[in-house]
Amino acid sequence: MSSLIRDWAASTPEMLAAFGDEALIAAALAFEMALARALAAEGLIPQAAAEAIADACASPPAEAATLAREAAHAGTFAIPLVRRIRARVAQSHPEFADAVHWGATSQDVADTTLMVMSREAGELVDAGLRRLGRALADLTHRHVATPMLGRTLLQGAMPITFGLKTAGWMLGVEEARARFARERDDALQLQLGGAAGTMAGLAGRGTAIAKRMAATLGLAPAITPWHSRRDGVAGLGCALALVTCAVAKIARDVSLLSQGEVGEAREPRVEGRGGSSAMPHKHNPTGCQVALSAAIRAPGLAGTLLVALPQEHERGLGGWQAEGPVIAELFELAHGAIAAMAAVIEGLEVFEAAMMRNLAAAQVGSDTGESEALARRALAAIAAAEPA
Repeated sequence: MSSLIRDWAASTPEMLAAFGDEALIAAALAFEMALARALAAEGLIPQAAAEAIADACASPPAEAATLAREAAHAGTFAIPLVRRIRARVAQSHPEFADAVHWGATSQDVADTTLMVMSREAGELVDAGLRRLGRALADLTHRHVATPMLGRTLLQGAMPITFGLKTAGWMLGVEEARARFARERDDALQLQLGGAAGTMAGLAGRGTAIAKRMAATLGLAPAITPWHSRRDGVAGLGCALALVTCAVAKIARDVSLLSQGEVGEAREPRVEGRGGSSAMPHKHNPTGCQVALSAAIRAPGLAGTLLVALPQEHERGLGGWQAEGPVIAELFELAHGAIAAMAAVIEGLEVFEAAMMRNLAAAQVGSDTGESEALARRALAAIAAAEPA
């Protein structure tokens, strides 16, 4: 069973639900329903068969725990799901039972289901990044000219403005969001190839059927089936890792600024959050902790997807089966980090007096160079990139 104590500490309820059992089953049923209706529209099965299959897919054919046990035994989730859908259809329309899953294979279900869930999850990530970006822009506007000590190699260096630092955070988040959007759009493709990726058994109508299904499911039609061509999945996962690490950059800086010896910024005080079980006087940077922990885990997960890229022949063994849990975890970590740091930045406590004190103590003067102009340039660039 899943662990809420473990999962909620690193992600959000919304993202966990996006990859939960209910979402997976619903997406798989949507695939079978879309397939049946596309087959009927192209004349391969009767319209009555499509409606019988759609009726059978209107609700889960079994509890999630039952399907999970059967899937583990069978080796793929599609086998018990399709068997139960066929049984439902056979109860009222036995002549249509063989039309269920016509021309598809288990990997078609698995890949398309993953993309349907990733589409919903991607909207959560994008909305979270936009929220964080707005908070960073507001913070930059407020502190565009606030002087502070810049630090290189963890040592005091030269004067900068706090707005220049936050502008760097803001640009990093925006660049990661744009990269994620590109990779997401490239990856979200329907999979329909059949047993060996040839669309056999579809009477030469496979491409038309796939286009109909893609439109129904909100995905793009693929040029050819991508059973063993996994660069889209790997690109999506790597983009999520980059998002997580861009957000964690902010967490690293905020946590360093909040050290008692520095005291220039601090996470907002929230009742019951950031305390210590042994030292009640402490105010720990818990939001930063969530993001930094995610950034430690994410690169290894992205690496798993890269290792899985050279898959065997027309459909591989072990590679694509490993991708689903990894993509889900990357989405969960990214959204958890984003949500944590959005709340931190929205309520960040900034101590300008401490910044001035530390800058004076370093005895490096007060010339912040073009810090203010650079920060304003970053704000202008972000504003120009926003849709009208």
